[in-house]
Amino acid sequence: MDEIDELLDRQDGVIARRQVLAAGWTQTRIARMLRRREWVPVHPGVYVSHTGPLTWQQRAWAAVLACWPAALGGWSAVRAHEGPGRRIPPDDAPIEVVVRHGRHPVRLPGVRVRRSRRFDEAAQLHASPPRQRYDDAIIDLADRARDEVRAVAVLADACGGRRTTADRLLRRATEMSRLARRDLIVAVLADVAEGTCSVLEHAYLTRVERPHGLPPGLRQVADVGADGRRVLRDVVHGGTRPRWRQVVELDGRMFHDSSTARDRDLERDLDAALGGADTVRLGYGQVVGRPCATAGKLARLFALRGWQGAPRTCPDCAAPERVGSRQAP
Repeated sequence: MDEIDELLDRQDGVIARRQVLAAGWTQTRIARMLRRREWVPVHPGVYVSHTGPLTWQQRAWAAVLACWPAALGGWSAVRAHEGPGRRIPPDDAPIEVVVRHGRHPVRLPGVRVRRSRRFDEAAQLHASPPRQRYDDAIIDLADRARDEVRAVAVLADACGGRRTTADRLLRRATEMSRLARRDLIVAVLADVAEGTCSVLEHAYLTRVERPHGLPPGLRQVADVGADGRRVLRDVVHGGTRPRWRQVVELDGRMFHDSSTARDRDLERDLDAALGGADTVRLGYGQVVGRPCATAGKLARLFALRGWQGAPRTCPDCAAPERVGSRQAP
């Protein structure tokens, strides 16, 4: 296999004119390949070795080679890192590439270019295809998300997918300059490190539990169901003391995707009851839409279970009675 064949094999059938010339080919030989339709132009100076539709991977290679030196960025980098099963962004979405700050590559159809001052430290140019480091891509996506909920989702999902950890992201975030949401990112990652695993879990911690002085819950608590299988409880208040223990399950789905999923959730609640713990299941309406009212109801519920503490009002509480019948001094 000669050098050109090796390049085409390594780059999913995509090659740049500059690579071909560097391998010793002439302009005439390149023109002959194009005339015979053995190679087809994708972008100026970038070709693919077939005439059919391009795969996402080939589109990614073509974008990087056309903007070289460049690397996949944002969701395109995440998709490349997470492998063939990843379908976000979809196949027909623009390919995002990152280049050094100050460069202005020509505009290309289906390619979105972003300039970065951290290009040299964040780009993995020897990856296939070249891409931003996973942690840098995740932090960048969280930093430029449309709103805080989406920022939290990016961070929590990345950690939940086991491709990185909250501690790793936290260390990287502290090293990166020019983060518009630095305080939010650092705070969310600190919470994720303690066990919050979703947008809804983080919202429960920061909008319901913490600002209203509810007893701190344990997160992702390992338990054993009635069938002997290991399960994780989202939040357990009261710890492991048998005199009072309250499980809070946070259902982030807008609806159950199947009757099987619904049945599984109900079975988890029943198993928790057999273990001596009552379960309440909360969704976005209770946690995000009505956090103060939810905190008040939980405070009363915890008091019935045996909690001896007192809730407090938060700045968003419209009236003292919204957080329970007993108020902190």
